[in-house]
Amino acid sequence: MTLTDIIHSSQTQRQFSFEVLPPLKGNGTDALFQTIDSLREFCPRYINITTHHSEYVYKELDNGLLERHRVRRRPGTIAIAAAIQQKYNIPVVPHVICSGTTIENIEYELLDLQFLGITNLLLLRGDKAKDDKIFTPTPGGHAHTTDLISQVMRFNDGFFADGTAIKHPGKPFSFGVACYPEKHEEAPNLEQDMAHLRAKQDLGAQYAVTQMFFDNQKYYDFVERARAMGITIPIIPGIKPLAKLSQLNMVPKTFHCDLPEALASEMLKCKTDDDVQRLGVEWTTEQCRDLYAHGVSNIHFYTVSAVKSVREVAERLM
Repeated sequence: MTLTDIIHSSQTQRQFSFEVLPPLKGNGTDALFQTIDSLREFCPRYINITTHHSEYVYKELDNGLLERHRVRRRPGTIAIAAAIQQKYNIPVVPHVICSGTTIENIEYELLDLQFLGITNLLLLRGDKAKDDKIFTPTPGGHAHTTDLISQVMRFNDGFFADGTAIKHPGKPFSFGVACYPEKHEEAPNLEQDMAHLRAKQDLGAQYAVTQMFFDNQKYYDFVERARAMGITIPIIPGIKPLAKLSQLNMVPKTFHCDLPEALASEMLKCKTDDDVQRLGVEWTTEQCRDLYAHGVSNIHFYTVSAVKSVREVAERLM
């Protein structure tokens, strides 16, 4: 069953999914599996696994100069996806991204995933390198998600990126993309950003998952405008409970989303992370109840630094 089938089959039921990170290089899977164990009793429809390609780090040399190296802090997305699918029999959706990789390596990723029977994907451009002012594609890589979509669609049609026919094409990939109710940070305005989403749909994207947001009205307005532009694919809300004092400033800066005044005011009253966690659970629970009341049946949770909170929200909702 494709993820699109899963989404459409649950239009009248409250469903949820969540996203996890591969372990840091050198760490085992215990913490990851504990996260899944704590949430699987609520019957998640699928699990997303993020992808983190190489990034630059600086190593100080004996002469005091700094040397730049590329490293991968969280390798193993494909292996982790296969391990989760085998261990839990829950559909997995690994991220495939442009950032830090080449067209050729993406092709190898697609082959590996197909061999493993994993054919649901989330296609993303990925973040720019920390030291770059703008996104700079890896030499031999893609600059835009639309380019990545075109490669996957061509693979689905039975051709490698160089035009060579695939002798034994496997099951085609089903995939979604990201969208931004408060616009992508690099977009000049929301209209242009939504035009990019329409282009992704027209190229073959079958659903979209939003960046986290804390004001449901922004999601409702975004969906309404999307439908008016001819965007018909499901738009799944992405939700994250706040859990730390530092997130009052960090979340808007990092994820380019606003905190509603009512939420920000309550956070300013919090003295400890525990206070914020309780507030985050309350806010997210009401946010989800409102989404369900407005006919949303699928909610996607970002669990990083918030597994306990997501579990408590799920307990209240399910």
